[in-house]
Amino acid sequence: MTRDASDLAHRLGRQAEAVCREYLSSGRREGRYWMVGDVRNTPGRSMFVRLIGPESGKGAAGKWADAATGEHGDLLDVIRESCGLVDFRDVADEARTFLSLPRPEPEPDRQRRPTPAPTGSSEAARRLFAMSQPITGTVAEAYLRKRGITNLHGAGSLRFHPRCYYRPDEHSPTETWPAMIASVTDLDGRITGAHRTWLSPDGDGKAPIDTPRRAMGDLLGHAVRFGVAHDVIAAGEGIETILSLRCVLPHMPMVAALSAAHLAAILFPAALRRLYIVRDDDPAGDGARDSLIERANGAGIEAIVLSPVLGDFNEDLRTFGIDALRAAVHQQLALEDVARFLALAA
Repeated sequence: MTRDASDLAHRLGRQAEAVCREYLSSGRREGRYWMVGDVRNTPGRSMFVRLIGPESGKGAAGKWADAATGEHGDLLDVIRESCGLVDFRDVADEARTFLSLPRPEPEPDRQRRPTPAPTGSSEAARRLFAMSQPITGTVAEAYLRKRGITNLHGAGSLRFHPRCYYRPDEHSPTETWPAMIASVTDLDGRITGAHRTWLSPDGDGKAPIDTPRRAMGDLLGHAVRFGVAHDVIAAGEGIETILSLRCVLPHMPMVAALSAAHLAAILFPAALRRLYIVRDDDPAGDGARDSLIERANGAGIEAIVLSPVLGDFNEDLRTFGIDALRAAVHQQLALEDVARFLALAA
């Protein structure tokens, strides 16, 4: 914690009850604690804030913990989460306003604070991905393992956000759910968009909301990428479909276009000479397959279709197991790619 943040946290701690009444108004005081549902001011009793205690160290006033989630922090975290802020500068400004403190003079060479990114824009997608964390050991990893996906080598395009905003529609309040965040990039690796999969808190499945998957930013022609594309790639619709295929083809570069329409419009790397089209078994998947075959042939690229037994390769993986998936894919690969890409059975 920086000196400025530490000083603000201590000042807020001296007025802990007033801070709670302002930013955690859904709760109430019970003895030495303020009880509320969570740090985002949800009604309930699982989170408690110490109102009385030393300025720092164990049991300090202003420290809080949520028994339901294991989250903990100080009153700066309360201001950040209850107000939906991202940058520390905004959190500090809000804290100073509450404390009636003057704002510091800006440094002469400091650039002006960036304006909020437009909702759903590429810049908003880049900021969301930057705010997220690696998926190892998170709810997102648990979710993928639940779906049979255990090989996440080279999956740096996937991250996890523990409290990703979700709003059902413009008339509904904003909710927060854990989410798997995927970066959508162009052929040069620049992030143009992001895809969110909201998850249940235990990672057992998707969140119980109407649209647990949403994309944002500039998507057309771009994709979620796994591995560095060279002369051979596999392209499909869904992230989980592609990750399932990577369990048996871990060294083949792959892309997930996120929908059949975007798969049909995927941009080809300059060095590409063979394209594996990972189809979903439905009319939209058939249409994307036909469009890609025509585009690939027109560009002098060999197109080979990889078809699942059931609806998609994740369904095949979960239903039949990895050995059956490996055998089915083996039969559909070009001979020279079997030795190059197919993982041998353990």
